[in-house]
Parts: sequence; structure tokens; C-alpha cells
Amino acid sequence: MSNDILLYVGAIIPIFWGIAHIFPTNSVLKDFGDISDDNKNILKMEWLNESLTLVFIGILIILVTFLGDSTSYIAQIVYWLSALMLVAMAVLSLMTGFKVDFLPFKLCPLIFGVSAIVVILGAIL
Repeated sequence: MSNDILLYVGAIIPIFWGIAHIFPTNSVLKDFGDISDDNKNILKMEWLNESLTLVFIGILIILVTFLGDSTSYIAQIVYWLSALMLVAMAVLSLMTGFKVDFLPFKLCPLIFGVSAIVVILGAIL
């Protein structure tokens, strides 16, 4: 049961961070200044893509945990692949967004990494 709590916490973190990404989308785009509409659309797509990916990972973990046995083979695959994706996103953010002089970008690797660790702990405990 305590492992389920860890899994839920590890899932809620990316859900909240993903939702938090959605609200400032337009102001983030404005910070890029005068760029073409195509570039604005690409940036908006990628920004929202990360948001939706984070929300999807969190919801997937919650559903697998709530609807099934968190120790099952399939659940374990979902947890480990979700954690792997969060680690990949953390590394990507560390190599790119962490270099930006804007605090929320610097928080992404930490948030993704912590979430991945909590999910892994929930999967193995």
C-alpha cells in the first residue's frame, strides 16, 4: 500500500507540472519576440506537447495503479517505462532549458527527476 502512495505522488507531480505549463503558453511565445507565425506555431506545439506528455504519463500511472495490481508484470512495465521517459525528459531539459535564465526552465530537470525516482521507488518497494 505504501508503494501505491509513492506511485500516486510520482504521478501527480508531472500532472501538475504539465497543467502548469499550459497556462503561460501565450506569454512564453511573446517572450520570443517578433518571429514568424510558423515558428510561433511550432513553439506552441512543442510547448503543449510537453504539457500533454507529462499529464499522460501521470494519468497512465494513476490508472494502472488504481485499476490493477501495482506489482503485476504489466504495471511494472508501465512504471519503469514512465520513469525512463521522465528521466529522458529530465536529461533533455538539463541540456537545453536549464541553460535558459528563467527559473521554471531550471526546475524541469529536478521535477522530472524527482518524479522518476518516486515512481521507481513505488515500483520496487
